[in-house]
Amino acid sequence: MRIAITGGAGYIGSHTVDALMTRGDEVVVVDDLSTGDVARIGTAELIDLDLASDRAGATLGRQLRDRRVDAVIHFAALKRVDESIESPGLYYHVNLASTLAVIDAMRDAAVPSLVLSSSAAVYGEVDGMVDESHPTRPLNPYGATKLACETLVDAVARSGALRAASLRYFNVAGAGRPELGDRTIVNLIAIVIDQLSRGETPLVFGDDYETPDGSCVRDYVHVADVASAHVAVLDWLETTTGHRPLNIGTGRGTSVLEVIDVISAAMGSDIKPAIRSRRVGDPANVVSRVDAIARLTGWSATYDLDATVRSSIEAYRWWSASSPVR
Repeated sequence: MRIAITGGAGYIGSHTVDALMTRGDEVVVVDDLSTGDVARIGTAELIDLDLASDRAGATLGRQLRDRRVDAVIHFAALKRVDESIESPGLYYHVNLASTLAVIDAMRDAAVPSLVLSSSAAVYGEVDGMVDESHPTRPLNPYGATKLACETLVDAVARSGALRAASLRYFNVAGAGRPELGDRTIVNLIAIVIDQLSRGETPLVFGDDYETPDGSCVRDYVHVADVASAHVAVLDWLETTTGHRPLNIGTGRGTSVLEVIDVISAAMGSDIKPAIRSRRVGDPANVVSRVDAIARLTGWSATYDLDATVRSSIEAYRWWSASSPVR
């Protein structure tokens, strides 16, 4: 297959590029490198294009036609929750404009299959096991823009112009190779690794939740598993029509205290976490149900938490040695 991957020089995108090229697919990356790194995409062709710019759809359409692309995986988007709260207009413009440009380009070039990078943030307030039928009520502009992109894709798919799936990730971490790791320090695993590396004390916000050890429980999925999910869904799309949202996670929950214990053991640290008061809005338990993607594609996560943590540590140390992490 010939596959175009927008945002392919980013964290999850580059892992997906690697997975597809490893199995022999031809990949072209569409990325403006505003946050991505060209070194991540190896020998894949790069089209340097800002998908939120004027006439990006027409430009991309010509590129897809010229290369006879069979499918698109769309990662390109802004993705910081805190930044989206500060700059909601920017998030609506970039995330919706880029998705519309991709759809226009696909229709122009008669590309039939789209996998959209979405997020569990579309669900909003949840507590417990979450499947795709859960109400979608995002709590921040980032989640709202992801849901708006899903709605747009769904409408176009209903018109018969494409077949599509929106993949709702839970907590993505780890690295397939150190050089592909995430350089940002915004999720729990990365934050704790950074704190312990600096000799700082990890913070736990609340130890009185109704969970086995009192700390919040979340679903942590290895980025290589997320990449393989995109490959599995891309293949499945050839056999179906319409649009389907699908959760991407492990289906297993791990508490904050358990995560810190695993990281501490892997790093040989004896620094104990400090307990603080609960943060407003933190649910006790959020875990993905992954029955739908397993049933439709046969995909399931293969990496455990220990592998996710160890690969995150290796990536952190690799990036720290080669360039500033922050």
